[in-house]
Amino acid sequence: MNNIGFDNEKYLSLQSEKIKERIAKFGGKLYLEFGGKLFDDFHASRVLPGFKPDSKINMLTQLKDQAEIVIVINANDIENNKVRGDLGITYDMDVLRLIDAFRSYGLFVGSICLTRFSEQPSAIAYQKKLESLGLKVYRHYPIAGYPSDIQKIVSDDGYGKNQYIETTRPLVVITAPGPGSGKMATCLSQLYNEYKRGVKAGYAKYETFPIWSIPLNHPVNLAYEAATADLADVNMIDPFHLEAYGETTVNYNRDVEIFPVLEAMFQEIMGECPYKSPTDMGVNMAGFGIVDDDVTKAASKQEIIRRYYDALCRKRQGSANAEEARKIELLMKKAEISIADRPVVSAAMTKAQLTGEPASAIELNDGTILTGKTSSLLGASSAMLLNALKHLAGIDDSIDLISPTVIEPIQNLKVTHLRNKNPLLHIEEVLIALSVCATTDDNAKKALDQLENLKGSEAHSSVILAQVDIAAFKKLGINLTCEAEYQNQGLYHN
Repeated sequence: MNNIGFDNEKYLSLQSEKIKERIAKFGGKLYLEFGGKLFDDFHASRVLPGFKPDSKINMLTQLKDQAEIVIVINANDIENNKVRGDLGITYDMDVLRLIDAFRSYGLFVGSICLTRFSEQPSAIAYQKKLESLGLKVYRHYPIAGYPSDIQKIVSDDGYGKNQYIETTRPLVVITAPGPGSGKMATCLSQLYNEYKRGVKAGYAKYETFPIWSIPLNHPVNLAYEAATADLADVNMIDPFHLEAYGETTVNYNRDVEIFPVLEAMFQEIMGECPYKSPTDMGVNMAGFGIVDDDVTKAASKQEIIRRYYDALCRKRQGSANAEEARKIELLMKKAEISIADRPVVSAAMTKAQLTGEPASAIELNDGTILTGKTSSLLGASSAMLLNALKHLAGIDDSIDLISPTVIEPIQNLKVTHLRNKNPLLHIEEVLIALSVCATTDDNAKKALDQLENLKGSEAHSSVILAQVDIAAFKKLGINLTCEAEYQNQGLYHN
């Protein structure tokens, strides 16, 4: 475990050079549609061990003197209070978060564009708020017949009605809080308005997955399908690239389906289409950063299994349908894997059967598997983490890292004064108690010092955990899966 399969430095160098080449190709101005996560891309770091979660933003910082950021947000998403599932915040709040994050890296945020604007009251109020913060805001409007009525779209009644976003730098990065925000339409609208002004400019797309230069059914690409199973994305051979060059490359269905329309739009805007295929539009060099294919394959297979468990749990919680899990099951068959290929699953379930209570298991980076059981003081996951820390610190299993005399008053506080029904300590509470003990106990300090070594470990719980514990696993960098079962048979679970 924790083997390196991806050369991050090589990737950063190749990627920045590729973008510079594309800027030069179009005479010095490029609109770059940035898909996926610019920050904290943990999916990429899991399937490409060695990929740093902030690689893409660090790559952009190498171009920060040439780049400016335009953040687009769909006005309907503002009106509907659309929420980012991974962060639990609305898209309009995420725009502010993104601006702060970009600025912290020294990147220039030029403006915000409200797409599909049609006088939504919340969008109008949001624009006023942004402008009060000193930000430039532009409006782009719905176009009847989009994307099929090309003559209307590429005209003064289409893109020509949109407000022209003033930009000052050669690389304009178009990004958004999430999918469906209108990144591509914003890029094309800007191209239309640039060419009307006699300014030559180009368009390119930067998305890490699927990786075009590896096989269609490579586990890395299958893991991307698993990650987007809720969007019904399907990886496929790019037929346009195959016809134009006789080369087999991988793209996904939405880009392949929209390419004939984009081709016609480019012809209307620029006089000719600069690309012969959807693959041509991309500038993704991730495939060339893979240095150990076996490592990336193994990591991606684990990711597919994790996505399968995630889909099952969300279905049990009512936030996903059965089709999503069924699709990932098919991907598992393609990758020739099953839940038996995740060792912590059988370890956790065996422990649960033996104790008759919820149990957890963790596989550390050295391959050691440890378990935790539910007791009167600790939940199974908390017990498991303490067992793992003891193992990493070389502390005998019989030693209590946290005395019952410390745990019991915390339980009393939770139940008596904070009115919690569950007295068992959550992971963060256990770690806080451990840190207090570490001020006077050498073993507790040794254990606490091992927290960093839990990153990259694999864990499984025999029941769905509380959200606070799931969040703690994420913060610790532990890849968690859960059985799609609750600890009790009640209707309300928190």
